[in-house]
Amino acid sequence: MKERRLKKWWLIRLALTIIGKKGLKELDKVSMDGRKAQTETLRSILEYAKDTVYGVEHHFGEILKASTPEEFFSLYQKYVPVNEYEDLRPYVERHKSGGSNILFPGKPKLYATTSGTTREPKWIPVTERYYQEVYKKMNALWLATLVLAKPRAFYGPFASIVGKAIEGAAPDGTVYGSISGIMQRDIPGFMQAIHTAPAAVFKIANYKARYYAIMRMAIERNTHGIITANPSTLVEMQKNANEFYDEYVNDIEKGTLSHIFDISDEIRAELEPQLKPNPKRAKELRELKAKYGDVLPKHYWPDMQVVNVWFCGNTRIYFDKIKNSFPKDCEFNEFGYFSSECRAGLVLKTGIQDTVCFGHKIYFEFIHESELEKETPVITQMFDVKPGQRYCMLVTTSSGLYRYNMNDLLEITGYHNQFPTLKFVQKINGTVSLTGEKLHERQFIEAVQAVEQVTRRKVAFFVGFADVNNSNYRFYYEFADQSITTAEAEEFTKLVDAELQQYNVEYKEKRASDRVKAPETYLLGSESFEQFKSKCIDQGFRDGQFKLNLLMQDEKRHDMFKELIKQAS
Repeated sequence: MKERRLKKWWLIRLALTIIGKKGLKELDKVSMDGRKAQTETLRSILEYAKDTVYGVEHHFGEILKASTPEEFFSLYQKYVPVNEYEDLRPYVERHKSGGSNILFPGKPKLYATTSGTTREPKWIPVTERYYQEVYKKMNALWLATLVLAKPRAFYGPFASIVGKAIEGAAPDGTVYGSISGIMQRDIPGFMQAIHTAPAAVFKIANYKARYYAIMRMAIERNTHGIITANPSTLVEMQKNANEFYDEYVNDIEKGTLSHIFDISDEIRAELEPQLKPNPKRAKELRELKAKYGDVLPKHYWPDMQVVNVWFCGNTRIYFDKIKNSFPKDCEFNEFGYFSSECRAGLVLKTGIQDTVCFGHKIYFEFIHESELEKETPVITQMFDVKPGQRYCMLVTTSSGLYRYNMNDLLEITGYHNQFPTLKFVQKINGTVSLTGEKLHERQFIEAVQAVEQVTRRKVAFFVGFADVNNSNYRFYYEFADQSITTAEAEEFTKLVDAELQQYNVEYKEKRASDRVKAPETYLLGSESFEQFKSKCIDQGFRDGQFKLNLLMQDEKRHDMFKELIKQAS
């Protein structure tokens, strides 16, 4: 195994400390003047792309003639519209077919694919410039923040759960895949030893087999950290451990990879040479099971230093299901606000949710939530947003996204000098409206949590769907106590309904007039979310990108939950 190489932990720590201090010094310097940073960032991007098809069509050359920042920003808003992905898709398609100099100079280095608002996925171009300036530099600084927060973080390996680096190619041969997988693939050579599993693991197609391989390798090691975007992945890892613990132990003892799982011969050929018999660790793991029965991460990973994962927005529900399974001194580090389209910045301190916007890498604009439904909303510059207020973010990047609407509701939490800090609240499309009530996902979550407190009935998972045909909402609950009856659940829903009327005056009015009818109640069986996620992964969703709004108007997903309803009792 790789443990001998990990004796060089001091080299990793030294390198990351140097990178971290240098990056933080640069951030502190440029963030002293937000207006200057944003002007220089936007000017650099437009200079870069002024001779492209998009740049010519949208008068980048004319914009660049502006003599003041105010004129510069104003001309940019005048000539360049706010874009959804579908507005940019025709340009991306030209790149995919071999076109150059369409959205940016040349062709993209790769595409990051992600789900979109239509049946067709989004193909997010990543230029070489963006990859080097944003992903690589920001990634190095992010790893450095882990060392600065937990100096012993790299005394042992990390379990990183990422997507498959290369999944295929566009018609012109440009590859597409998971940006997290590519970043792990391209990590500096001296840091390769930190990973508990090689990249080949993430090529395993079968959902359960992939988790088995990840955990079989991670549980053998004295793992010090976990990096995964979605906390539901942590839940799934523990579920796999509960189900196959004995199989892990046998494999670790013999240095094998179980054949009860569907893993191709090609991938096995990459993995098996790295596995060696480890009877000492197998003995330790058997003793843990004999002592504790239900073995948790805090038992087999007692030196776990940091878990880097989302716990903002609705991901908090899944995070809360697993956080107490880890050692008490383990730090949970918020992954921060980012997506396939844009890595907006970094969380610089463990234990908080605030992402510092990197105004020297991305050009940001904001629309206050009160302006979202207006035809011509007021645009607020990055350095003028107000703490405590909520906005939708527009980004301009060197990867060909211009005034791109992230469709996320974000709360400004403060400032790092003149660069704002923010946290994710919810997807703006997490707002559902049957007849003008504009019910927010966050309102639904808080209503259920409030009723949990009143009734003392713990809900392991819940989800709501708008039923346009019946003009009502359907609420699905997986209660921790599976003996709760339908009648009892319906009483729970009545209280949720009452809470929602307190939170949302429009909902209260529509309920009073019967324009929105009383919500319906359905009981879900045990591990309903895990079953739903498994089906989605089988249909092609990637773990790191898997997201579920808890209040939706989505009949395809609604039908999947209908299949998980318990028999009425």
